[in-house]
Amino acid sequence: MTRTRPAADTVTRPASLTADLSGHARPVSDGSLYPAFNRLVKAGLLDRRAEPGASAAQRHTLSLTTTGRTELLRRLRDADGLEISDGTRYTVLAFLSRLPDTADQHAVLRRRLEFLEQPASFFHDGDVPLGVEDTDDPYRRGMLTIARATSRAERAWLREVLS
Repeated sequence: MTRTRPAADTVTRPASLTADLSGHARPVSDGSLYPAFNRLVKAGLLDRRAEPGASAAQRHTLSLTTTGRTELLRRLRDADGLEISDGTRYTVLAFLSRLPDTADQHAVLRRRLEFLEQPASFFHDGDVPLGVEDTDDPYRRGMLTIARATSRAERAWLREVLS
């Protein structure tokens, strides 16, 4: 069975969006989602339309405005810093194909790869990042082992895409 979804620029059921956003991270509550929608509507980045619902309640459809689409593309094209270095990088990746220019997509991926190639760790001795071999704590070793494997896999994928 094929699941049909609205265009990527349109949200017709915030409840399903909430479920989609909560797939791998902390749950997104209506209490944070709706104020965010309201701010985006007020800023002219989203358009909200009321439509008849299946029952008495109206259904609201959110769509990117032309200004919103332009801002989304700008933010994707200019993604840097925290946008490519922490968990939000998945948000950037989820929408990166919306950039029409492959060169712009690859520029973002190159910035991510450059970030990943810098020495990093959850734990440090002064300014020196500590690796798996530098700790006897089994839980820290676990964290570092998982992070190392994830980083290697992501770097391999990035190199493949960029080649």
